[in-house]
Amino acid sequence: MDLGLLYSGGKDSTLAALLLEDFYDVTLVTASFGVTDSWEYASRTADATGFDFETVELDDDVAAEAVEKMVEDGYPRNGIQHVHLHALEAVAGMDFDAVADGTRRDDRVPSVSRAQAQSLEDRHGVDYIVPLSGFGRGAVDALVDETLDVRTGPSEEIPKADYEDELRALLAREHDEKAVAKVFPDHTQTYVEGFSRADAE
Repeated sequence: MDLGLLYSGGKDSTLAALLLEDFYDVTLVTASFGVTDSWEYASRTADATGFDFETVELDDDVAAEAVEKMVEDGYPRNGIQHVHLHALEAVAGMDFDAVADGTRRDDRVPSVSRAQAQSLEDRHGVDYIVPLSGFGRGAVDALVDETLDVRTGPSEEIPKADYEDELRALLAREHDEKAVAKVFPDHTQTYVEGFSRADAE
């Protein structure tokens, strides 16, 4: 069965792909508004980990709505949630039997409710899979430490093909850099560069 996994090049979505590969033909799919070329980072990670890779273009109106939500709220949560649900719809509209993402048990954003998942499945005739839904952050970190070579740092310094990169760029373009600093708190990002040396041997 073919599965499209929403992919950022980070540790969570990479671990999700590894957990699914015994059961599905996994294609990593990076959703993009075409604002930046950050999808290239995810493509490199897909290549380094041996997965097929595609991109899917998202609706510009959704990006504009997300940016305005973030400015109005003063934080990114609702904007990122809005984009994530749209991205799942876009991947579900591709030729896959199942769609998945790398959300964990304790993620606040993005998240997909049971009703949203059932609606996605019913409307698109796909299965929605959340392989990390039973894993907390500690469990994910332990598995990642054993398996993947990960670069970690401040979000503005780590290349990653998630929604945040493009939403930051759009926010700066539509407003200014001060708006970006106001909306997005400082936090750490990860970028997978391949398998760990021990795992590769």
